[in-house]
Amino acid sequence: MAGHGADRRDHSRRSRHQHRRCRRGAIYTLRLEGLDGIGDQGLLEQFDQLSTLQANSDDPANAAQIDRRAREDSQALTELLRAYGFYDAEVTSRAEAAAGSNAVQVTLEAQPGEQYRFAEVRLPGVEGAGEQEAALRRAFGVDPNEPVNAVAVTAGEAALRAELGRLGYAFADVGTLDVAVDHATRTATLVLPVQPNGTREFGRFIVEGRELFSENHLETVSRLDAGETLSTPMIDDLRRALIATGLVSTVNIRPVARAGTRVVDLAVALEPAPTRTIAGEAGYGTGEGVRLELSWEHRNLIRPEGAVRFRGVAGTEEQLVAATLRRNNFRKRDQVLTAQIAASHIDRDAYDARTFLLGAGIERQTNIIWQKRWTWSVGADLIATDERDVNIESGMSRRRTFFIAALPGTLSYDGSDDLLDPTRGFRLSGRFSPEASLQSGAFGYSRAQIDGSFYQPVAGNVVVAGRVRLGTIFGVDRDRIAPSRRFYAGGGGSVRGYGFQRLGPRDPVFDDPIGGRSLTEFALEARVRIGNFGIVPFIDAGNIYTSPLPKIDDLRFGAGLGVRYHTRFGPIRVDVGTPLNRRSGDPRISVYVSLGQAF
Repeated sequence: MAGHGADRRDHSRRSRHQHRRCRRGAIYTLRLEGLDGIGDQGLLEQFDQLSTLQANSDDPANAAQIDRRAREDSQALTELLRAYGFYDAEVTSRAEAAAGSNAVQVTLEAQPGEQYRFAEVRLPGVEGAGEQEAALRRAFGVDPNEPVNAVAVTAGEAALRAELGRLGYAFADVGTLDVAVDHATRTATLVLPVQPNGTREFGRFIVEGRELFSENHLETVSRLDAGETLSTPMIDDLRRALIATGLVSTVNIRPVARAGTRVVDLAVALEPAPTRTIAGEAGYGTGEGVRLELSWEHRNLIRPEGAVRFRGVAGTEEQLVAATLRRNNFRKRDQVLTAQIAASHIDRDAYDARTFLLGAGIERQTNIIWQKRWTWSVGADLIATDERDVNIESGMSRRRTFFIAALPGTLSYDGSDDLLDPTRGFRLSGRFSPEASLQSGAFGYSRAQIDGSFYQPVAGNVVVAGRVRLGTIFGVDRDRIAPSRRFYAGGGGSVRGYGFQRLGPRDPVFDDPIGGRSLTEFALEARVRIGNFGIVPFIDAGNIYTSPLPKIDDLRFGAGLGVRYHTRFGPIRVDVGTPLNRRSGDPRISVYVSLGQAF
C-alpha cells in the first residue's frame, strides 16, 4: 500500500520517543512490533492515550506489575485493531531484562491479519428524502469496499444526523447501527435505518416560562420566516444570537409539531443573565493626562434590549456627564438605535470646549461572532459648544459660542478575515457629515473622510499591513469652524511617535495646534508572530493642512517597534514610537497601549 515506508519511519521515530521517555523513569521501555503495514496514525495516537504502560512509566514496578500492565495493553491494542477492521488480530507481550541492568524491555507484538472491508452498506429508508438522498449518502461517507473502521462509521453517523437537520428534516429518525461481520469472507455488512419523515416548515415562536423576549422580538432576532424550511443551522444561529444579546444565560429551543401538518413551531425558554453593570476605569496618557471614568448600565431597562448607560469622566483634561440609550436588534437583526445626551468640558492644547450634545442615530453593526461585510450608520446631532482658541491674526486668546446641527453618515466594507487581528483582505470606509453652524451668522460646510487598509501574508508568520486616511472640510474657511470640529493628527491611532493632536499648523504665540481643513495619514507595518507573542516594526506618516484638499507634502514621519500578546479576544498592543522629523515640543519617545491592532 502506498505510504507504508513513511508510516514505518513514523513508527520507528515513535518507538525511539517512547524509549527515551520510559528510560527517564528508569523502569522499562516499550516497543511495538508488527504494525508497520497498518498505515493509520490515528490508531497509534489512540493507543498512546489508552496505554497503561505509558501512563505509569515513571512509577516503580516489579515484574508482576509490569506483566499486568503489558497484558492490559495487549487487550487494548487488540480492541483498537478490531475497531479498525482487523478482526483476526492477535497481540502478544513479552518482557525481557537487559543484561547487566535493572531495565526491562517490554514488547507488544501484533499480528493484525487481513483488514476486513464492507461488502454492503445500506441505509434503508433514506430514499424517502427523494432528490436529497444522494446528499445524505455523501454526508454518511461510508461506501462498500472501504475498510471497516469504527471511527469513520461513528463520524459518518454524526455527519448524517447533521445533514438531515441542515436539509430541514426536523423529526428525522436515525435507527440503531448494526454491523454484521462475516469471518469466512472477511467482510462486514453495515445497516443503518434512516427515516427522514419529511421536511418541515417553520410556523411561529412560542414563549415558555418567563417572558424575557416577546414572540415578535424573537422573530426579529431570528433569521426564520413563517413557511421557510426549518433547519438545524437556523436554530443554532438563533441560539447564538440570543446568547449574544448579553441578556440570556441559557437557551432551550424545542420543536413542536402541529398535528396533521408539516408546520413546526419553536418553543423558546430563556433564563435571564444579570442585566446591571458598574464599571470603573483609571488611566494616564502623555497627551491626555489623568483620566477616571465610572459608569452604570442596565442592559434591558427599556424592553426589549434597551440598554441605558450613565457615564461620568473626571480628568485633568476632560470632564463629562452623559446618558446613552442603545436599543439592539431594533426592528431588524443587528440594527441598533442609539440616543445620547452629554455635557462635557475638554481642555486640550488645541482648544478648550464646554459642550452640550443631543444625538440620535441608527446603524447596522458588526461583531466578532458575525463579522459583517457591509455596515452603515446615519444620525443627527445638535451641539451647543463654547470654545476657546487663538485668533491667528491678532495672536489673542478668544472664546466663541457655536450652535451646530450635523447629519453624520458612514458606509463601510470589511473584506478582512478577522475583526481584531486581521491577516488577510482589506477594509474601506467613508464618512460624510453635512453641518450647519450658527456663530456670528449662519453658514454651512461638510466634513468627509475616507479610510482604507490592507493585510497581506508574506510568510508563514509575517503579515504586512498598510493604512491610508484622507479627510477634507469644504464650504467655509478654517477660522469659522469650531475648533473641536476641525481635523487633528498625532497619537496612537494616528501618526505614532507624535503627541496627541500635535501634528499640523500651530499658533504663533503659544505654539499650540490649531487644526486644519484636510488630513493625510499613511501607515505601514510588518506583523511578525511568534507563538502568542508578536513583534511589529512600523513607520507612520501624516500631517494636517489648511487647504480643503489633502496633500502629501511636508509629511511628518514616525517610526518604532511594537509588541503584541495575542489572546482569544484579540491582541494586546504596546507600541513605542519616535518622531523622525520632530519639531520643537515633540516628544522623543511616545508609548501607546490598547487592545487590538493599530488598524
